[in-house]
Order: sequence, then C-alpha cells, then structure tokens
Amino acid sequence: MRKLLNTLFITNENAYLSLEGETVCVKIGSQKAAQFPLHTLEAILCFSHNGATPALMGACAKRGVMLSFFNPYGRFLCRVAGENRGNVLLRKKQYRISEDREASCQIAKNMILGKVYNGRWSIDRTLRDHRLRVDAERCEKAIQYLTNAMDKIRTETNLDSLRGLEGESASVYFGVFDALILNQRDGFSFHGRNKRPPLDNVNAMLSFGYTLLANECAGALEGVGLDSYVGFLHRDRPGRKSLALDLMEELRAVMVDRFILTLINNRQMQKEHFHKTESGAVVFTEDGKKKFLTAWQERKREQITHPYLKEKISWGSVPYVQALLLARYLREDMDGYPPFLWK
Repeated sequence: MRKLLNTLFITNENAYLSLEGETVCVKIGSQKAAQFPLHTLEAILCFSHNGATPALMGACAKRGVMLSFFNPYGRFLCRVAGENRGNVLLRKKQYRISEDREASCQIAKNMILGKVYNGRWSIDRTLRDHRLRVDAERCEKAIQYLTNAMDKIRTETNLDSLRGLEGESASVYFGVFDALILNQRDGFSFHGRNKRPPLDNVNAMLSFGYTLLANECAGALEGVGLDSYVGFLHRDRPGRKSLALDLMEELRAVMVDRFILTLINNRQMQKEHFHKTESGAVVFTEDGKKKFLTAWQERKREQITHPYLKEKISWGSVPYVQALLLARYLREDMDGYPPFLWK
C-alpha cells in the first residue's frame, strides 16, 4: 500500500478496508497493517479481493473521497462516489477538450512525445549495453531521426500532422526493432508490425501485451473518474476505448516492448510456446500464455522511481499514476500533462 498524490493505493490482494473513527484502517488477515486519516485523501484505489466495509464506502461518499475497486490484475470493477463528487465536472471538461482539436492536440502531443522519447530510449539502451552485437549504424540513425521528430512534436498544433509524425516515428522505431533481439533469432525474427492477425511470434506477443496494457489503462482512467472511450488523439468510435489508447501510447515501449525483449533475450519465452493456425495466425500455446502472464504480473510488481514525481512505485502502478496526473491537469491543478519519460 502507498499514498501518492493524496491517493491511497491498496495493492495487497488480501487487504480489507474498514472505517475506524475518521481513518481508513487496512487489515491483512486479522492484523492491522496501516491507518490513514480520511480527510487527507482524495481517492482510494483498491486492488484486493476482499474490498471494504459499507461504513467506509458511505464515509468516502459523504466526504467526497473517490473509492475505486479493481481486481488484483488491474481490471476496473466499480467506483463509489457521493453526490458532491460524481466526477461530472471532470468528465464535462474532458468532453469539451475532446471536441476542441487544438486543445486535444496540446494533450495528445505530450503523450506522443512520451512514446517517441521512450522508443528512442529503448534503442539507445540496447546500443549502449550491446554495441558489438547490434547494427550500430542503423540504431544511431533511428535515434537521430526520433530525436529530430521530438523537436517537431513539441511545437505541433495540428492533430492530423501530429498523427503523421507519430506514424513516421513508429515506422522508424519498428524498423530497427529486430536489431534489439539478441538471442533466439531463429524463432523470434521480426520483419515489421502486423496485427490482425499477428503472423510471427514477436507480433503475437506485442499484440497480446498491448491488449493487456490497454485494459489496464482503461481501468486506470475509469478509476479516477475519466471516460476511457473519449480520447484526444484517437477520435470517437463506437466500442473503442480511445482515451485508453491515447494513454498507453507513451507506455508501449517501456512497459510492453522492453518486457518482451527481456523475455526473448533471457530465453524465458521460446518458439515452442507458439503455434500457427490454419489461417496463418500465430497464437500462444496454453503453456506459453501462462508463462507470459506470470512474467507480466511479476514485472508489474517491480519497483521503480517515477521520473516526474520522483517517488517509488511499482511498474503496475504507472498507468494509474498517469491517469491521476491527466485528471489533475483537466481539473486545472497542473499547467500541463507530464508524460512518462523513462530514464
């Protein structure tokens, strides 16, 4: 459990929350693990099986403390909010900005800046650590291109032009992604991004990883009171969680791509964990999917220092912190939305 941005994160799946006087009492089994004054909190994000007492839910609703429940894997379940804090104003602000293409671009360009920055970092990290094992010239050219693209993104004010810069940068990034695969190249070669369906083992992992990340971003946004279906870069489309797709852009390279490269290069995933269907699509075997999901959950528990807040959090908390920062920007508590720029 951790308090961050006046938000209490309950990450122990066996935790149970109750009201004790004017405080939130956190118990693990029969033992009291922690206690927090309710008046110091804006929100509680609970990722436990056991949930909270009705008394605490009522107290949170009465005092305007948003209480959101997720399952331990990050899927949003429900939210408790009282009459005085139903997030109506926050969502109305989100909808107004979504209808304003220039204002949307101000947020979207920071998210795309984070995406390009983190993609560049990933290439640079492999180049620094394994220079003799990669095509250094190709990687350096890609790094320079992405650096120049970042300069253009910072000053872009048109959404369509921003999408063009994002698409070109993604093409350059994936153009050298194969060079970042250092081991098992016979089973994990990469010749470009393909999605519907994925046609090789690497694309199968990328598609699955992005699906997991998109679901966690959607849950994070709903948990802080935002509408995950109304985006700024990705426009409205029935059934598409556009804002979740926006938020995950800056997290793709560091949360999914580097994770997959680690699984391949450390031989945790092997070609035997995939098979090709009659249609040509590559899918996980049952054992392969289990290994991937187990490693994903382990990765989410790893501790990092958030580059903007300078606070220790887990990798799994990153989408939720970014959703909180976005909500704060929309409420005008911050001058701009700070993307996740990994270092």
